Amino acid sequence: MTDQPIRVLLVDDHSMLRAGFRTILDTQPDITVVGEAATGADAVAQASALHPDVITMDVQMPDMDGIEATRRIVADPEVDAAIAIVTTFDRDDYLYQALDAGASGFLLKNAGAEDLIAAVRALAAGDGMLAPEVTRRVLARFAAAARPAGAPAEPNSALRLAPLAQEPGARLAPLAQEPGARPAPLAQEPGARLAPLAQEPRALAEPLTDREAEVLALLADARSNAEIAGALFIGEATVKTHVSRILQKLGARDRVQAVVLAHRMGLA
Repeated sequence: MTDQPIRVLLVDDHSMLRAGFRTILDTQPDITVVGEAATGADAVAQASALHPDVITMDVQMPDMDGIEATRRIVADPEVDAAIAIVTTFDRDDYLYQALDAGASGFLLKNAGAEDLIAAVRALAAGDGMLAPEVTRRVLARFAAAARPAGAPAEPNSALRLAPLAQEPGARLAPLAQEPGARPAPLAQEPGARLAPLAQEPRALAEPLTDREAEVLALLADARSNAEIAGALFIGEATVKTHVSRILQKLGARDRVQAVVLAHRMGLA
C-alpha cells in the first residue's frame, strides 16, 4: 500500500449529499476527495481528467444514468477506478446491472459513515464491498442462471451462499426487504439504457490449477486471505498470488466479480 491518499470522485446530482460525503471522507487521513460531478456525462469526463482511485456513483441522474456512466468509465483504458454504486433504491435491476457494468460495490445511501469509509478503502485495495444480503441475492441469481433449463433449484441455495468477506468491524446497513415487497418502478431519464444481465458464460483464459480451484471455493465461502491461508496451510503471500492468478484467468476486476463469474461458470 502506498503513502498516497485514496483519491475519490463523488458523483450525485444532489449537492447536499455530495457535501455530506465529502465531509465524511475528508476527515480520514488516508482519503481525499479530488472532485465532484452532478451528471453521468460529467462523471465520465471527470474520471478521465482526475484519474481517481474510487468513484461513488449515484444511479438516477440527468443526461446519463450511473449504470451507463459506470460502463463507459470501466471501458476507458486510461481510467483505473473502482466504482461503488450508492443509491437510495434497493432494486435488484440496479444491483445486477451495476455489477454487469463493472461496479465493484453497492451501498444504500442510508448506510453509516463508517460503511462509506470502509467501502472506499476496500475498493481502493482491490476488493469489493457488498452487504451480505446483497451478496446472497447476487450469487443466487447467477447460480439460477447457470442451471440448465428445467433443472430444479438446490433447496435453500440462496440462504446457503455466504457473504463476501469484509474488513473487520465494517458494518453495512441491511438491504433486505420485507417478504414479498416489491419496489415501485421508477422513471428513467429519456434515452437511458440499462444493459441486460444475461450473458453467455465466458471461457477461462487458462484452466485453474487444483490449488487455485480450492482458493476460489474459499473465496466464494467468504473467507479472507488469512482464513484461506489457515485452511490450506499456506502463507498469506501465497494466497495473494493465487487470488491474482484467479482474477487474471477469470478476467475479473476484483473478488466480487470473481465470485459472481465463478458461480456463473459453475466453478463454485
